[in-house]
Amino acid sequence: MHKKTRIIVFGSIAILILGMAFFPAIKRQFASASQNEPPIREREAGRSELVVNATILQPQTLNNMFRITGVLLPDEEVDLTFESPGKITHIYFREGTYVQQGALLAKVNDAPLQAELKKLEAQLPLAEDRLYRQQTLLEKDAISQETYQSVFTQLETLKADIELVKARIQQTELRAPFSGMIGLRQVSEGAYASPTVVVASLTKISPLKIEFSLTQNFVNMVRPGTEITFTVENDLKEYNASVYAVESRLDVQTLSLFARARYNNVDGKMKPGQSASIRIKLDQIDNAIVIPSISTVKEMGRDITYVYENGKAKEVDITTGMRTSSSVEVISGLSVGDTLLTTGVMQLRSGMPVRIDRMIPNSVD
Repeated sequence: MHKKTRIIVFGSIAILILGMAFFPAIKRQFASASQNEPPIREREAGRSELVVNATILQPQTLNNMFRITGVLLPDEEVDLTFESPGKITHIYFREGTYVQQGALLAKVNDAPLQAELKKLEAQLPLAEDRLYRQQTLLEKDAISQETYQSVFTQLETLKADIELVKARIQQTELRAPFSGMIGLRQVSEGAYASPTVVVASLTKISPLKIEFSLTQNFVNMVRPGTEITFTVENDLKEYNASVYAVESRLDVQTLSLFARARYNNVDGKMKPGQSASIRIKLDQIDNAIVIPSISTVKEMGRDITYVYENGKAKEVDITTGMRTSSSVEVISGLSVGDTLLTTGVMQLRSGMPVRIDRMIPNSVD
């Protein structure tokens, strides 16, 4: 073996022996250091904070609102038809316009009736003169009471015939039974009209009716005079109306009760047939503590929420009352002035460090 090779071999053996001699001491040193220093997760957990939003609880007025869907109905609506059959000679209205009550809309041929009326009216002066002469003779006892009464009856019959013909002439006229918007025309001049032929429709849209149904749980809470608010599609504005009538009994199939409210609709903006989202205030609670629904969580049959206390989350058991679409009434467990944590509720634990990022106003929808 060469001298250089022997040096390398003996050096490696020496290093190995020294390593074996010092290894226990090095191991003890690292073990001691690892015991004195907490794990990385524990260190990070000790320093981490959950960023949340919060709100300071204030007393509020809570309205118990009942939400349903209804439909807008015209105050009055009718299909216009003639009472008397005949050929339509004139149409006086323009489609889609407003007409006043009593306005002449259309007319059928009344020439035969006009001729008959003229004939009867021509006989009237002679009949009146005959009655006058008979009355003079009766006063002189020149004729009997029976003779006079016969002439009187003839005159009254003539007058009745004249009134009958005039009534028939009126039946040849189509007039608006109420003021409203007239729809599209369904006939033309020259067409033959009968009582079954619809000329047009007439609709009174001011005011409007709002019809909706109530389940049997709420039938005693809505009565004439109850105020409602409603919105229609593509319109964010809220409108007010008042219930004026409630059906006398429930529908036997749906067990629901129909009711109607009235809205003035002065500008005619809303149209019959539109659906309405209706809210009815059933009762009102003053000085209530109300929290957002998202700030509560159910856990093993309990309702819990979290408040902010000295930089940490504190779990609180609460008793809830009335609920709305996005809010919950708290009967016990929270007080006015508490700082309620409103986000991150599913991640929170009692005693967990938290940092408030934003304060949210405490208000009811």
